[in-house]
Amino acid sequence: MVKVGEYNHLKILRMVDFGYYLDDGKEGILLPKRFVNAEMKAEDVVKVFVYHDSEDRIIATTQEPKGVLGDIVKLTAVSVTEQGAFLDWGLMKDIFVPKSQQITKMLSRGSYLVKIVLDEKTGRLAATEKIDQFLSNDTLTVKELDEVKLTVYRRTDIGYVVIINNMHTGVLHFNEIYRDITAGDTFTGFIKKIYPRDNKIDVAAGKPGYKRVEDESEKIIRLLKENDGYLPYYDKSEPDEIYSFFGMSKKTFKMTIGNLYKKRLINIEKAGIKLTEQ
Repeated sequence: MVKVGEYNHLKILRMVDFGYYLDDGKEGILLPKRFVNAEMKAEDVVKVFVYHDSEDRIIATTQEPKGVLGDIVKLTAVSVTEQGAFLDWGLMKDIFVPKSQQITKMLSRGSYLVKIVLDEKTGRLAATEKIDQFLSNDTLTVKELDEVKLTVYRRTDIGYVVIINNMHTGVLHFNEIYRDITAGDTFTGFIKKIYPRDNKIDVAAGKPGYKRVEDESEKIIRLLKENDGYLPYYDKSEPDEIYSFFGMSKKTFKMTIGNLYKKRLINIEKAGIKLTEQ
């Protein structure tokens, strides 16, 4: 069954002058000629995104939208009418946000955090700023140390409320933030703590435990090799200096160089770190 608003893998049924028809179990869905490449042939299975075109026909494309059904993404308004706003989501047809689904007054060229949904009346894809109704921590689908997708939602007194996997909310505390972030930013993080009484969640950016250290280890080794095997940073360096050069917190830096030292890959000197001679 073809799913509108999602990626589908569909078989090529037949070729016509204006494109290829893909198998949907009925008459076929058109993949317009502009999205066909020379390698495609009859019976091939192709990955396509399926949505409604400007004439309300279900159509396929090999273009990749900035979000699929259910995603929460930051999009830019390209035009505004009395009925609503059209946002650029990476396809030829812009996605529509009805005026009733706006929280702020949308302006052309403004950027807005929205959820991609199916309009109940038309069955077409649309977007809404009214995201809270889709977020709940009542029944969690994550556990502590799970890697998750984080989307920055809004700033609070203690940090940022983030959206977890487009489903739940959590808090990224200020002491876990090591770069500038703004609403709509997305990045990988992990579940740091779940409070069982009310299912509130604390999150952190990056990967949990030594997975994070291993990733940063590779970065430090690369930077050492790019700088003749020596860098003037060590466990007494200022946190701002470490973050500016390595893009990591001082805590992560200290854990990482300690791990590299134990593996005898570096030496820790009075005022820096140095690659060992292998």
